[in-house]
Amino acid sequence: MSQRLDYVHEAPAGLRALGSVHTYVANSGLPRELVDLVYLRVSQINGCAYCVAEHSRDLRQGGMPIEKLVLVSAWRESGDVFTAQERAALRWAESLTLVAQTGAPDEDYQEALEQFDSKALVDLTIAIGLMNTYNRIAIGFRRAPEVRPAA
Repeated sequence: MSQRLDYVHEAPAGLRALGSVHTYVANSGLPRELVDLVYLRVSQINGCAYCVAEHSRDLRQGGMPIEKLVLVSAWRESGDVFTAQERAALRWAESLTLVAQTGAPDEDYQEALEQFDSKALVDLTIAIGLMNTYNRIAIGFRRAPEVRPAA
């Protein structure tokens, strides 16, 4: 699979605008590991190999144990590996990423609202939307993952 075109080169202002949203999320007060966890789960659902590789790497570099990292796609069956806040964020991420199928059910919203104040929930929702956008760009233009040798 080869990249269809260099979207960064073709639309630098658009990518900078998305970068500004990324910076907003990074500075929103949401825990970085939580945001990266959500970015990873959204990317897994969408099948974005480039983003799965990037966010897995970010989580490992941030100190997430490999045992937890490999369970992200099976978080519902992982017992207490994930905190209540992480489970709520992952559920909300799945619900919104698959919104055409789920309709963002009230119970998913309520669980998220129990774990996040209103601003944090909006920020989390922005993060989920941003990653869905990045996934669609990377998948649409066939950006390949960057696999680096183990350190």
